[in-house]
Amino acid sequence: MKKTISIAIDGPSGAGKSSLAKRCAAVFGLQYVDTGAIYRTVALAAIRAGFRSADPEEVSAFLRTIEVSIQYDSEGMQHMFLGDEDVTGQIRSPEVSVRASDLSSFPVVREYLMDMQRDLAKSHSVIMDGRDIGTVVLPNADLKIFLTASVEERAKRRMLELQAKGETVSFDEVVKSISYRDRQDSERAAAPLKKADDAIELDTSSLNFDESFAALSQLILDRFYVENGEG
Repeated sequence: MKKTISIAIDGPSGAGKSSLAKRCAAVFGLQYVDTGAIYRTVALAAIRAGFRSADPEEVSAFLRTIEVSIQYDSEGMQHMFLGDEDVTGQIRSPEVSVRASDLSSFPVVREYLMDMQRDLAKSHSVIMDGRDIGTVVLPNADLKIFLTASVEERAKRRMLELQAKGETVSFDEVVKSISYRDRQDSERAAAPLKKADDAIELDTSSLNFDESFAALSQLILDRFYVENGEG
């Protein structure tokens, strides 16, 4: 494998990007970067502060009042911090998801977080997931993958994830949240969700986690081992 590599995984909410990217990071020795968690952390801060303005200047002023950072534990797991508080376990609710989608439509928010994401890729071999990684954040990534699944399948997966955390939500509520975010992410003016021209699409609607991981791993092996004569 190259000394340093960058893998961009884009796709809609609930497609399994984070879980699969984490597993690949562990197996291939990469630094995992969950960019969605970064936006969710900003969203949590806005919810806590009761900030709802859509005025770009007020959004910019609000961003200057918060401190968002990433730390990694001894196992390489990403933790999100607001100031000195680890909020990793508080940023996965449907409310935070919707607010994160709203805020990510502002160019000033994306610019605020862009350097944090790119700096990680400059010094580490990374696998980074989000919605505009291959198109905007890392347009020169060594491998770009567009990971997707049907709305119904994504809702089922998100339901299980929330239930495992003890949260009670209805299937209809999760479908509504995911559908809303799909529209917001795809239609926003700033860096909309879309498949990069040179990305490989992987639809996991009919695949379980292990099958999805195997398919994704094969794409990585094919690109970095087989293509470089290491297979």
